[in-house]
Amino acid sequence: MSENLPKSHGRKKIRPSFKPRELMDPTAELVHAWQAQVITLFPDAFPGILGYSLTGRALQDGIWQLQSVNLRDFGDGKHRNVDDTPAGGGAGMVLRPDVMGQAIDHALSRAPAAPLVYLSPRGRRFDQAMAREWASRPGITMICGRFEGLDQRVIDHYNILEVSLGDFVMTGGEIAAQAMIDATVRLLPGVLGNAESAEEESHSNGLLEHPQYTRPAEWRGHSIPDVLLSGHHGKIEDWRRSQSEELTKARRPDMWEKFHDL
Repeated sequence: MSENLPKSHGRKKIRPSFKPRELMDPTAELVHAWQAQVITLFPDAFPGILGYSLTGRALQDGIWQLQSVNLRDFGDGKHRNVDDTPAGGGAGMVLRPDVMGQAIDHALSRAPAAPLVYLSPRGRRFDQAMAREWASRPGITMICGRFEGLDQRVIDHYNILEVSLGDFVMTGGEIAAQAMIDATVRLLPGVLGNAESAEEESHSNGLLEHPQYTRPAEWRGHSIPDVLLSGHHGKIEDWRRSQSEELTKARRPDMWEKFHDL
């Protein structure tokens, strides 16, 4: 586990494990911290970008905690195989149910109340509402797909929620996991310095965020809109609302239609 992960400072929790001690993540759990677990073939990819900026500071402060579960530790045989050829033929390899099942059981033993999510291009598209829902829970356990995906029996057995970062395909779920965790962690109490920031940004109220400006007032022939320098808070609020609506209509008609129907 990366040295960027927070230390326990005496707030340890003890849970039983399905795996021997040498295969357990050595990082002690922090009481009351939001827990993110990631089942992956590439545990060294974490925390990655999550170890920087606001999420990294919150990680160090123990507001949340990240633990990676190395799928290879649960692999079969001398070479710890985790995949096999698709039933019925076809290209690529499929993650084995027996291997993934053991990894999931291990993760659930540490966080039984956390939602179990499989990062998959065929899943429901991730959005701000989902991030808010996850932030209200004690944590999240994510499964990073690889190869041709995960044996369907695992998804059915654990009733796993499939979630997609967008309408495209990547080589694995690790980048998607970091993006979704980032979007969720920043909503946890104490992570953002100004709670109003999360309320005013894109998608928080069903609209895209209005344009932002800062000093200097004049830059390369472009000026800050006069209303933002007027000091009239009511007019500023009206202007920002109007800008949000116009941007949403133009760029995301799907969002605008949903917002307009509310």
